[in-house]
Amino acid sequence: MREKIGFIGIGVMGKSMVRNLMKEGFPVVVYTRTKEKAADLVNEGAGWKDSPKDVAESADIIITMVGYPYDVENVYFGEGGIFSGVSKGKTVIDMTTSTPTLAKKIFTEARKLEIAALDAPVSGGDIGAKNGTLSIMVGGNEQDFNKVQPILSVLGNNIVFQGEAGAGQHTKMCNQIAIASNMIGVTEALVYARKAGLDPEKMLTSISTGAAGSWSLSNLIPRVLKEDYTPGFFIKHFIKDMGIALDEAKRMELELPGLELAERMYKTLAKKGEENSGTQALVKYWE
Repeated sequence: MREKIGFIGIGVMGKSMVRNLMKEGFPVVVYTRTKEKAADLVNEGAGWKDSPKDVAESADIIITMVGYPYDVENVYFGEGGIFSGVSKGKTVIDMTTSTPTLAKKIFTEARKLEIAALDAPVSGGDIGAKNGTLSIMVGGNEQDFNKVQPILSVLGNNIVFQGEAGAGQHTKMCNQIAIASNMIGVTEALVYARKAGLDPEKMLTSISTGAAGSWSLSNLIPRVLKEDYTPGFFIKHFIKDMGIALDEAKRMELELPGLELAERMYKTLAKKGEENSGTQALVKYWE
């Protein structure tokens, strides 16, 4: 009999992740703060629970995919949270991009409760979530990772155990650091092409398969050409991630000027009302 999965957080990516688990035959129960967001999943066969505690009581494996570190803290440690309902032998997997420090705190508390805990942030956006092709970076105990790998493989196809608790979150910071400067590069290239009078689509065809090629160039700039700024990943969440990375870098006495520039640019856009747009809306910085 397949494990029952509890899924907390039905956002842009979470909804597709739940659907993929259900397609593979896993029984799933869900909770999200705004119940209406889960209505279609419930109609498709997911069970509804009224709190993270209720999810933890009824599921064998509890996956969280929420917005910010303070949301993670509340979902696990708050009143009616996961740790108030979970029992010995279960597994919690936080797939939110959160802080390495909080990942270690969750791991420590989980050990006291005799449950397994993994930090497993993802990359791949709404496309990767929908197609089940997310990149998943995992920290925690390797034996616990091996037990849940069949479930993670439903959600992603590049799943790597990175090391002790917090290592998954540190790896996600590396991912976000690389994306930040790359997003500046790909949007600047488009702005330059337009200013030079080029056909942007032809330009993209020429440079996307060469040394300039990247996931962002191939997947996000075509959206810009269609003036599609819907979020595969929210600007407000990207700003949160860059802040986490810069805080961690400061603790390590490491300067990251490229990341600092990207954060300033995205914060400027957020102040102009673009915080709920996708990261490709960085092109609007030049407007």
